[in-house]
Amino acid sequence: MELEFSGEIWYWRGPAPWYFVTVPEAGCRELAAASAVVSYGWGMIPVTARIGETAWETSLWPKDGRYIVPLKAAVRKRAGGLDEGDEVALRLSLDL
Repeated sequence: MELEFSGEIWYWRGPAPWYFVTVPEAGCRELAAASAVVSYGWGMIPVTARIGETAWETSLWPKDGRYIVPLKAAVRKRAGGLDEGDEVALRLSLDL
């Protein structure tokens, strides 16, 4: 299963700050349907994510009925110095 979408990077200032992109609702419905097969707990879904030529393995986090893609600092740097508010095109691959 593959999803492609664009979204804006946002910053969560929690106890451990992170940058994320929210998966659009249509993609979240597909992911929710697949989650029973691929989730390893807490609703997390393992994926291979790609922004341009930068690929990495991560897990989607469930949040407020949707899924969010975490972007580590190393990933944002390799993908061209991405920051909060930047619009990015993402491709997610799930192995079902």
